[in-house]
Amino acid sequence: MRRLPLPSELALRRLAVASLVTQAGIIVTGGAVRLTDSGLGCPDWPHCTAGSIAATPEMGLHGAIEFGNRLLTFVVGAVAFAMLVAVLRTLTSDRPRRDLLVLSAVLLGFVPAQAVIGGITVWTDLNPWVVMFHFLVSTVLVGVATVLVRRTQRPHGLVPARVGQPWLERLGLLTLVVTAVAVYLGAVVTGSGPHAGDPDSKRTGLDVAVVTQVHADSVLLLMGISVGLYFTARAVGSPGRAARAAAVLLAVELGQGVIGLVQYRLELPELLVGLHMLGAALMVMAATDAWLATRWLPSHQLTAATTP
Repeated sequence: MRRLPLPSELALRRLAVASLVTQAGIIVTGGAVRLTDSGLGCPDWPHCTAGSIAATPEMGLHGAIEFGNRLLTFVVGAVAFAMLVAVLRTLTSDRPRRDLLVLSAVLLGFVPAQAVIGGITVWTDLNPWVVMFHFLVSTVLVGVATVLVRRTQRPHGLVPARVGQPWLERLGLLTLVVTAVAVYLGAVVTGSGPHAGDPDSKRTGLDVAVVTQVHADSVLLLMGISVGLYFTARAVGSPGRAARAAAVLLAVELGQGVIGLVQYRLELPELLVGLHMLGAALMVMAATDAWLATRWLPSHQLTAATTP
């Protein structure tokens, strides 16, 4: 490990951002597989088809799309591997980044786990609950990568001061929890709707109109809590960047709400559904960041060379 070049703080930050981008990107490409009915473009796993690990010309566009998404897993894995190796290298130096170790290991460890879950979705002919779980794990990893990005912004791993507002922190955590509920219900809506990934795949059997209304109600609740978070942060003096992070979250939620309403009125066109999935990833990022902003002051306000 000592033979490797010691990564700079800038290199660590760039690798963390790359981790976040690839984790969010795999959500979008996975959505594209579903929206183009290419979920069973490769009808087997880990091979694409019997006797061939890659898609063959006879499998057409669907096979190419599904196999292309599988190849992107290697990109995600390569970035996660580079991130973990960079962190491990710092442990042999005079500026170890132990605060990044667990997060980096989680991101890399879930690459093969997600690949196996993806294989199970193929083996179960795109069972909607398995597909839903596959998506939700990706959203959790987006949240983990968001924390990783913020931690790499701490110079030399030093810990910034706590905001010191317990009620603000609890409201930030509540916002994150309700965001998770809204994203989960959105996944249930998708699993109950027309975009199954393959024309012959089963759906959840739930009433689309009912689950859509429940999802919409959860989003309205989330927006109300986010408004409360913003004004609470302002009321206590807008410590650090809490108010700004809450405002960003509100903007993302509004965008998601508009896209969700329009796509429902237009009977779920593929492009808008894809944008809504991207919005889900952005909403997880914003909610995670807002929660962090209620806990820690900006990174230039440091207190000790220890990790939380």
